Amino acid sequence: MSNRDVQQVTVVGAGVIGASWVALFLAHGLKVCVSDPREGVDAEVRDYVSRAMPTLAQLGAPRAHDEIGERLSFEPDLERAVAQADLVQENGPERLDFKRELWRRIEQAAPGGALFLSSSSALPATDQAANMATPHRMLVGHPFNPPHIIPLVEVVPGQATSPESVQAAVDFYRAVGKVPKVLRKEVGGFVANRLQSAIFRECVALVAAGVVTIDELDDIVTNSVGLRWAAGGPFASFHLGGGDGGLRSFVQQFGPGMEKRWASMQREVRFDEVTTKLLFEQVDASYGQHTRAELEAARDARQIAILQALADDQDRAR
Repeated sequence: MSNRDVQQVTVVGAGVIGASWVALFLAHGLKVCVSDPREGVDAEVRDYVSRAMPTLAQLGAPRAHDEIGERLSFEPDLERAVAQADLVQENGPERLDFKRELWRRIEQAAPGGALFLSSSSALPATDQAANMATPHRMLVGHPFNPPHIIPLVEVVPGQATSPESVQAAVDFYRAVGKVPKVLRKEVGGFVANRLQSAIFRECVALVAAGVVTIDELDDIVTNSVGLRWAAGGPFASFHLGGGDGGLRSFVQQFGPGMEKRWASMQREVRFDEVTTKLLFEQVDASYGQHTRAELEAARDARQIAILQALADDQDRAR
């Protein structure tokens, strides 16, 4: 399959992630069929798409100003929804038994050349495809939320995924403005979520220990490592932090202190009753006065500004 063959996409599951995919695909001129049996999903998705399109226009999506018209359809019956699909982007519940049965049904009903992509944030393609006769065309395409704004997609092939399917997925995601990164091994949670989990573990520990409050910690991150890592990842940052000697000098000079901090982080961190009570009280006090829509709009505006600034910088560097 080449990317130009992808004209009809079926999005299975239209929660927050699925609806975001729908908006992105439509903004790049694709026909999208949504399969989700929930009542009222039609209005829910259309509302999300209408709110996302101005953002996608800001980000340069080529068809964000177009009328959607018949390019968006809804079909609650899974088999009928995938019958004409060139590509399926699945966003179902994170239950292995559910996904195995879902892919079995999709495989039987979809065209023989369709590409199968799962948005799963943790379940490897090898495990999901256990009941499939053609596991070579199934792999993970894990986005970062919301997919129509955040560029990353972790492309994670299973043990049986063919190189052709991997390349087709990479080509497809690039064509809709994403930054696909192919993982060399399957690992639970993949890369980005493992990093988030490790960092959030220490966030919870610091708040629970009374070192900082939730809003203080958020301010610390957005005014330090958040800015630093938007411009260059952890390894690039520490390579520069080592001066002329790069990462070698950094490890020599700062490695012992970092190892001590690693050792101090070995204490158990759990979402027990005391910890969650503290976290919930503080997050309500810090962010509870704003609606979800208000918080999302502020977040999206900042993310767009960062993405546009980085794009402008890359243009100047060319």
